[in-house]
Amino acid sequence: MNDDIATDSAPAVVLVVDDNATNRYIIASWLSRSGHTVIEAADGTETLAILASGADPAPEIVVLDVRLPDMSGYEVCEAIKATPHTAGMPVIHVSASAVTSADRIQGLHRGADAYLTEPIDPDELLATVTAALRYARARRRAEALAARLTALNRTTLEVYRAIGFHSFAQAATTGATTLMGCRAAAVFLSPQGQAVHTTATAGRRPVSRPVRADLLVRLTQHTLGSDTGADLTTIPQALWNSLLPHDPVDEDVTVVLARTKRGRPPVCLAVPAGAVTTSDDHDLFLQLAQACALSLEALRTYNEEHSLALTLQRTFLPERLPEVPGTTLAVRYIPATDQAEIGGDFYEATETDAGLLLAIGDVVGHSLAAAAVMGELRHALRAYAVEGHDPATILQRLDTLLIRLRPGITMTVCMVLIEHGNRRIHVSNGGHIPPLLLYPDGTAAFVPQHSALLGLGLPHPTAVTRDVPPGTRLLLVTDGLVEERGKDLDLTLEQFRRAASSGSRNLEALCDDLLQRFGTAKDDDIAVLAAQLD
Repeated sequence: MNDDIATDSAPAVVLVVDDNATNRYIIASWLSRSGHTVIEAADGTETLAILASGADPAPEIVVLDVRLPDMSGYEVCEAIKATPHTAGMPVIHVSASAVTSADRIQGLHRGADAYLTEPIDPDELLATVTAALRYARARRRAEALAARLTALNRTTLEVYRAIGFHSFAQAATTGATTLMGCRAAAVFLSPQGQAVHTTATAGRRPVSRPVRADLLVRLTQHTLGSDTGADLTTIPQALWNSLLPHDPVDEDVTVVLARTKRGRPPVCLAVPAGAVTTSDDHDLFLQLAQACALSLEALRTYNEEHSLALTLQRTFLPERLPEVPGTTLAVRYIPATDQAEIGGDFYEATETDAGLLLAIGDVVGHSLAAAAVMGELRHALRAYAVEGHDPATILQRLDTLLIRLRPGITMTVCMVLIEHGNRRIHVSNGGHIPPLLLYPDGTAAFVPQHSALLGLGLPHPTAVTRDVPPGTRLLLVTDGLVEERGKDLDLTLEQFRRAASSGSRNLEALCDDLLQRFGTAKDDDIAVLAAQLD
């Protein structure tokens, strides 16, 4: 007999219901001699009152006479089964008068778990009580395990959904608290190499604080070591308090450490030792730690790759802006949020024989490949400009280059050539957000003329020419700044035009203001290239 069967067959608190005191005494004496604790009731009203009172100890099983003075045992049984907190309580009908097969069938149909008729054999009654308890306890244990598995699954999804190390720590500790039903803690290493200790209590937000960097190393000395996988051990109270003196505990602590790759810092989860007593507790705690380790490794790897990709992306952009007399330039480049892939936004500013050429563009797509194509096309654009080609010709050559070398990829680009003297500009726009001119008198207008985006092989007309008075400012932006899902672009562009025309006269401050108003919490790269023509 294994431990679960022995536990399920253990004596219980039994509620014996019979209006005949002699019958109650006899049944109660049989049960008491077998180790059960007996509570007695004389009718249905008293029975339901006892069950509703929350008495401690509470009855686990009811031995119920069918004939009662105030209501039938069938009705009492139905009321027990209809109440949520007693619905799983076994009910055994006994009767000296309702002994026909129809009576037994009715009792079982109306919720009874067993039906005994007098004369009742004491051993049969005790065996029936034990069998009913064993089944009910096993079912409750299975239901509790199912609920905990659901909690484990929910927590696993939450840690996999985490988009940063802070949200990961919250999901892991909150999940451990829910799964183990107690206060929980976690220790992990941040991307900056800082050991972080997070604690969570039911109903409260997790609290995180930095701790000694060697804490995880010291914990692995007690379990796991340099191995991969997950391992569990119990750390004495005094030792745990010496490791984490800022968060003392009053009992031993069970910790599980898990890692998925050698050489990587592990994840540590910790709960009071009293919370891990059964094999189910042990297995669920290990599974949670393994899920956290997998999630953290994926998150760590993604952050490393994303950081590398951003570094590579920035190498494709100009190192500095040219210094041109009479022209002030400002630029802003904001990568997408950490959880998004890198994009293909770029900008360029280069001096040519005809004047200063400004360009801004976006390779369609979000991937390292899009960023690589962006780098190729920006260098090609710069080369064509240095060769002396006008903006319309550069647009056409970029289109040809894209079709031949990167078929299937498209891009948008807007180029503005500022003639020497800053009195005339030439605009060639291949499907990009139109450039915005801010005039000294406070008015503002887009240059709306544009051709198709590049990569389609469509013709591109000659550049649009505009005369501009001294003090005119020019804004070139990518769609990440002004586009919003589900919102009409023309409406957003009009809001952008008004905000820019009423914004700061200082170019740097204007860029910052526009980013603050339009560029917050965007999931796309943002580039802004601004010029003031004095």
